[in-house]
Amino acid sequence: MTNTNNHHYNHQEWAAKRRFLRFLIKWIGFTLIAKLDRVEGLENIPAEGGGILLINHIAFIDPIVVLHSLPRQIIPLAKVEAYDYPFVGIFPKMWGVVPIKRDTVDRSALQKAMAILRAGELVLVAPEGTRSPALQDAREGVAYLASRTNSPVFPVALDGTPGFPVFRTSPRWKEPGAHVKFGRPFRFRSEFQKARGQQLRAMTNEAMYILSSLLPEHRRGVYADLSQATQNTIKWL
Repeated sequence: MTNTNNHHYNHQEWAAKRRFLRFLIKWIGFTLIAKLDRVEGLENIPAEGGGILLINHIAFIDPIVVLHSLPRQIIPLAKVEAYDYPFVGIFPKMWGVVPIKRDTVDRSALQKAMAILRAGELVLVAPEGTRSPALQDAREGVAYLASRTNSPVFPVALDGTPGFPVFRTSPRWKEPGAHVKFGRPFRFRSEFQKARGQQLRAMTNEAMYILSSLLPEHRRGVYADLSQATQNTIKWL
């Protein structure tokens, strides 16, 4: 099996690098420069099998917090520019993060993500495409990936991450740290397996309202009115 450049995925190609990076994340990241207060809902994540982690994105360290919180292999999708960041750009390359072009339908990135899902791994997606203190309109990538691969979606609500990373001598460490909440998983119903257009939009909105319900009110943004939430495309697991 070849690497993700040809839309195949082999976990063993990345395992050693990821073990090393997890060591750094644990003993440097969450000892010296970031603070994790609590994790809820780990029982909602199975020990094996592919799936999509659907997160809100409020701070740079959000994906790293999720990686640290969950003892499973997770492969994030991230904007392609992350590979070019000075110094820190080496880490997404080492991890095998899937780079995605944000201003277009990046079919290559979608194919890579589907290969990873079919190999039984977890893919992490921030569907808003950018960081924001409250939810913005989400793009349809999660609905597309989940419907085409019949993958479960795991909503993951994040709070308390702004202000990190910062050395633990900073006053920020005296304030509450990161909080991660893994919600109940769901799938999109089988009749939406080939959804397009407005169906994908409806699926995306329903997924985002589920994520919104796990967040404090000030983080819900455009999905704040939970009375507008429907679940016509959702099947709970």
